[in-house]
Amino acid sequence: MNVFNELLDRIPIPRMVRARQSYDRPVLANPEEEFRSRLRGSGVLAAIRKGMTIAIGVGSRGISNQPLVVRALVAELKGAGAQPFTFPAMGSHGGATAEGQKAMLEGLGFGEEYIGAPIRATMETVELGSAGPDLPAHIDRIAHAADGIVLVNRIKPHVAFRGPYESGLAKMIAIGLGKQRGAEICHNLGFGKMAEHIPTIARTTLARSRILFAVGLLENAYHETARIEVIPAAEILEREPALQEEAKRLSPRLAFDRLDVLVMDEIGKDISGTGFDTNVAGRYHTPYISGGPQITRLVVLDLTGKSHGNGNGLGIVDFTTRRVLEKFRFDQTYPNALTSTVPMSVKIPMVLESDRHAIQAAIRTTNLVRKEEVRLVRIKNTIAMDEIEISENLAEEARGNPSLQVISDPFTLPFDAMGNLL
Repeated sequence: MNVFNELLDRIPIPRMVRARQSYDRPVLANPEEEFRSRLRGSGVLAAIRKGMTIAIGVGSRGISNQPLVVRALVAELKGAGAQPFTFPAMGSHGGATAEGQKAMLEGLGFGEEYIGAPIRATMETVELGSAGPDLPAHIDRIAHAADGIVLVNRIKPHVAFRGPYESGLAKMIAIGLGKQRGAEICHNLGFGKMAEHIPTIARTTLARSRILFAVGLLENAYHETARIEVIPAAEILEREPALQEEAKRLSPRLAFDRLDVLVMDEIGKDISGTGFDTNVAGRYHTPYISGGPQITRLVVLDLTGKSHGNGNGLGIVDFTTRRVLEKFRFDQTYPNALTSTVPMSVKIPMVLESDRHAIQAAIRTTNLVRKEEVRLVRIKNTIAMDEIEISENLAEEARGNPSLQVISDPFTLPFDAMGNLL
């Protein structure tokens, strides 16, 4: 490792200050109470009959209060005489295996003991018919055999394309419900067609399945539940675009338009489909999306445990650590990329032995003449950005920004003897 010490140890890491970013913050004081009120007021429970089996579809993201909402939904359905169960509606995630998808749900808090309903997982699908040329609509076999289907998902901007339906209910219907096969079909012609294919397939699935209603969750920039909507199946495609626009308005963003280095402590499938919200970093893996800040180098220091080794998104960044490489699982990561047809997002970036060297490598390659002038920001992840760390030279700029508040004196980043952040 002497060559790395020689090349990197002399690269200065700037002193940092902590700053608080402020965003519009609509938040539900009691999400469970709000959900139950919306559910009872929507009229959708009128279709529930005693003894009906109801399949509740949930995905692979770490969505604020989603387990709480699903538990309340299970209780309400049982109160109406139904027999609910949950199932993974997550396309090819979890290594594209039933066992892997079930494990993801359990890891996200959907275990039977807490939710009050079993998980039933399969990768087998039923073809519902054609949604268009080369666009057969598929649906989870177990869910399709139930008397009714309910979907619970967050509505938010997508990380690879733009359209009226991005991440949300229509996408869960078209891709999540279709398992690996359905996800493959929808992705087959690339993300350039995704905005068209999602509503086309969703429309066919809605017409030919027993989807009863969906629960749409919106989060504010603090990863808190801002809004809950219970939407009858016939109204999903009509109402979702307006909710998507609201989600875009509420999304977190960095307060700086230009940075030399962004350090992310962690990425993971529970955070975003690409491990991190590419909209935050302004770095994308497809040409069908743009915008966001201009950042020269991206660094990822760790992979979340809930990601189960899925390192999707690493290919979009520049530097990572050996710790991430050791957690990276090909069987969890590659099926996702093979299905989405975007291999770039699962490539391995430059790997350094420690956090310190990863950060120094990023600074070294910024092409700055005076490396001490680097504009550097460190965040925990792209859904926890209310408090961030910024290089000392950004403090004056931050003080002039009404959405930023400097909340500490300058400090030196603390590393242990191995060069990893404490």
